[in-house]
Amino acid sequence: MSHDDFAFEPVKGLPERPPEHEHILWQGRPDTWALAVEAYKINWITAYFAVVIGWRASVGALEGGAAGAFAFGLPYTILWGLAVSVLLLMAWVQARSTVYTITTARVAMRIGAALTVTLNLPFRQIANADLKLRKNGVGSIALETLGETQFSYLILWPHLRPGHVRVTKPALRCIPDAEKVAGILAEAAESRVSQPVVARNSDKTAPQGDLVAAE
Repeated sequence: MSHDDFAFEPVKGLPERPPEHEHILWQGRPDTWALAVEAYKINWITAYFAVVIGWRASVGALEGGAAGAFAFGLPYTILWGLAVSVLLLMAWVQARSTVYTITTARVAMRIGAALTVTLNLPFRQIANADLKLRKNGVGSIALETLGETQFSYLILWPHLRPGHVRVTKPALRCIPDAEKVAGILAEAAESRVSQPVVARNSDKTAPQGDLVAAE
């Protein structure tokens, strides 16, 4: 029997139902292999073990020929297989528990495998978005926020822009068709920000209940 760990969500990826005027434009999650390569550095781990296996196999070959090379290299080959399996499993769990959402009003990120949190970023709080695109179309969109909003590096990882520790930038990490998603985000944000914000006038001289458009 299948079981949905997030069946409590009223809408997939969101902690509550969006207002009637807000619509979901796109939802997605990281690509498992791309996340394993980019965030969990599976290629670097493989390169390290390749050097170690080659070194141990060459030592074994000098002592016992092909049989010695096999005997010396096999344990490290098994260790490499286990390490890659663990990293792939971690990347799969992280990707499976993640839902990125772009609506007509915000970007929402449901992230976290052990501790699940949902990050809501209204378009009016996003100053800039940077797209890092790979040749296969998979890419990451890093979001730069306005003001002094601080994000925990440990809570966000790996859903952030690598290398930015002091000023952590949330990111839609390793998503397929990233260029298309970036276009959806840009169009939705531009449309939303161009709309006037209606706020209650706090001026006591104004009639109570009057609404004014904020610049």
